[in-house]
Amino acid sequence: MLGKIHSSTTPILAAMAIFIFHPLTLWAADDEAPEDWALHGQTTYVFQDHPPFHSPYQGPNSLGPGNQSNSTADITLYGGLRPWQGAEFWINPEVDQGFGMGDTLGVAGFTSGEAYKVGANTPYVKLPRIFIRQTIDLGGDNETVAADLNQLAGTQTANRLVMTLGKFSVVDVFDTNKYAHDPRNDFLNWSIIDIGSFDYAADSWGYTYGGAAEWYQDWWTIRAGLFDLSTVPNDTQLDPVFLRQYESVLELEERHNIFDQPGKLKLLGFVMHGRMGSYSDAIAEAQETGTPVDIASVREFHNKVGVGLNGEQQISQDLGAFIRAGYTQGQYEEYEFTDINKTVSSGLSLTGGSWGRADDTVGLALAFNDASTAAQQFFNAGGTGLLVGDGQLPRPGVEQILETYYSFAVFGFAKLSADYQFIQNPAYNRDRGPVSVFGLRAHAQF
Repeated sequence: MLGKIHSSTTPILAAMAIFIFHPLTLWAADDEAPEDWALHGQTTYVFQDHPPFHSPYQGPNSLGPGNQSNSTADITLYGGLRPWQGAEFWINPEVDQGFGMGDTLGVAGFTSGEAYKVGANTPYVKLPRIFIRQTIDLGGDNETVAADLNQLAGTQTANRLVMTLGKFSVVDVFDTNKYAHDPRNDFLNWSIIDIGSFDYAADSWGYTYGGAAEWYQDWWTIRAGLFDLSTVPNDTQLDPVFLRQYESVLELEERHNIFDQPGKLKLLGFVMHGRMGSYSDAIAEAQETGTPVDIASVREFHNKVGVGLNGEQQISQDLGAFIRAGYTQGQYEEYEFTDINKTVSSGLSLTGGSWGRADDTVGLALAFNDASTAAQQFFNAGGTGLLVGDGQLPRPGVEQILETYYSFAVFGFAKLSADYQFIQNPAYNRDRGPVSVFGLRAHAQF
């Protein structure tokens, strides 16, 4: 999730990483052999451009109406080892550079999951993940675990307990989906790769400290987690007192087969406890004092709850479908993710076996995002949220997004993707847009 690029070194950074990773694929471990340690890597470069669009006015968090091009690049190493039976320890140092479109502002369903809410013109190093995972076998059929990013090759039983503790992303464990969850390989839009209203705990890069437990049994799984919030909404620093501001998450998953095709359905709920502002309180204070609306000045400790639905269904060997829907309380500001209170997204993913390109993928998805009445009134009064705020909102509307992409497998380890997004009513504003966003993505991993 990064902003505007002013340096030509971003594509150079990505190209160098691909050059380095290519020979490393030659000695990568056999996916089938049990592993005691592993080293993987990835690099991703995303370029996005939007032409000029209609905009009679704009505010502090608006997407600029003129032509704009932005890019992001990152290189990640995944180092893992097995300290004892059933355990895995992983560390993921990463180098990032670049910015999201318009400094990651102006659209609630933002256009690139590879762009953060902070950015830089020069490469910088961060440590997004360092965690330990313990798997306890409970019986059932033995399953082969293939080597992958943050996953050692080995075996596990169908019934098991899995516990994860450390620094990672909440959506590494919750709200996952086979067809729409990985901006390095499938869709890019925030409200398509995740439930848009899932205000999950995170710093400005999308990571936090916490723990999660998963119980897999027969056809169902229960997941629960507790995570640290940032010090204030959308901050780079996490609260140093873990249980002062926190979020608890619960997810129920069922697995099924329809006409011998596998599918999953997940029900998610979360409760967030932190210092957050009420939209109505901010408006009332501004009217009383004659000052601009300021959500930060009315922040107090509140609890906010939300729910979400996430489904995936394989239709044939090559074709799969997904759907997500979510709702969160609308009277309080969004804390970590983006300014969405209600959302529905759905789409299709088709691999290219039928035209002789089995490693290619084409995707098509729609997302409909909405803000609560209280949030719309706040934005119309001049307030700004995490990502949106046009200075006024006289004609609010549902933000509607269409995204389609084609991922072309250049080599076994590298893919190029073309992406297009059409956004109607960006930031819920019927007076601005529509916006077309054209994208190009290069990704390699070993």
